[in-house]
This record gives sequence, structure tokens and C-alpha cells, in this order.
Amino acid sequence: MGLLTILKKNRQKEKEIRLLMLGLDNAGKTTILKRINGEDIDTISPTLGFNIKTLEHKGFKMNIWDVGGQKSIRSYWRNYFEQTDGLVWVVDSADRLRLEDCKKELHELLKEERLSGASLLVFANKQDLPGALNDDQIREALELDSIQTHHWAILACSAKTGAHLLKGMDWIVGDIGSRIYLLD
Repeated sequence: MGLLTILKKNRQKEKEIRLLMLGLDNAGKTTILKRINGEDIDTISPTLGFNIKTLEHKGFKMNIWDVGGQKSIRSYWRNYFEQTDGLVWVVDSADRLRLEDCKKELHELLKEERLSGASLLVFANKQDLPGALNDDQIREALELDSIQTHHWAILACSAKTGAHLLKGMDWIVGDIGSRIYLLD
């Protein structure tokens, strides 16, 4: 029995997933995290460090690390890469001015060796705002079709209303589960 098989069987018993939630500041990362955890979203302030939530979803224990996205904090993102199974990249779909910066940061992240193999879920957030780009426009702006190194999906959502957040969690848990826990 190979080492990889032993490790997969060991992880099968735990059924634990580590997700890293990143994106530019004001994209809605903390609001998404609080919304899927059933918390009040009326009083959210910018995340200057990180938040960690442990949630149960579809039989998996998810440890979600929500890290602030201010430019001054982004250099510290690499401190959170270890043992990451999935990356949730949150985009403010109404912030057209920073889409190029958003694309650059995402593609730099995907080059990181410690994130290789991680599933990528892109939440095109703030669909409730007028003028928000839809998921196809975000896919094109971020050049997601060029990503060959990761399993990925994009989903239009609204952290404010909760629309499509659970669908996104279903996808990332299913993708990680099928790779790591040998699920069908």
C-alpha cells in the first residue's frame, strides 16, 4: 500500500476540509462566511487579520479561513496556504475598476506550490447591486478559462441575500471530496 493511499484512508476517517477564503478588500468574504454560518450580517467591519469558522456541511467538517484583502495584508496570505484543500475567491462583481487587480492577484495565487491541487470556487458576489457583472463577464475578466492547474467553478451569488452560497459550498465540498476522500 502506497503512502498516498494510507494518507487518503487516514483523511477519509476525519472528513475534514480546510478552505481558504480570499479576495480583494470589500469583496464580501466575511459577509459570506457569516451568512453561511447563520450569523447576523448587519454589523460587519473590514477584516484586518483573519476569521476562522468551523462548519459541518454534507458530512464534512469545514475549517474556513477568511483572511483580510487589503493591499497591505495580501503579502501575509502565504502564511495561510499550508494544507489548503480549497480556495474560495470572492469577487465584488460591481467593482469594475479593480477587476484587473483582482485577476492579477488570483493568477499569482494559483502559481503557489502550496495551493497546487486545491479546488477553486469563484464567488461572483454582490449580484444584488445594480450594474454588477454576471458570472460570464467575471469569468472573462478574470480569464478563468485559461486556468488548467486547478478544478474550478464560478457562481454568481449575493452574500446579502444568501443566493447561491450553499450551491457553491456544495460544489467545493463535492470536488474536494471526490479528489481527497475518494467519493463518487
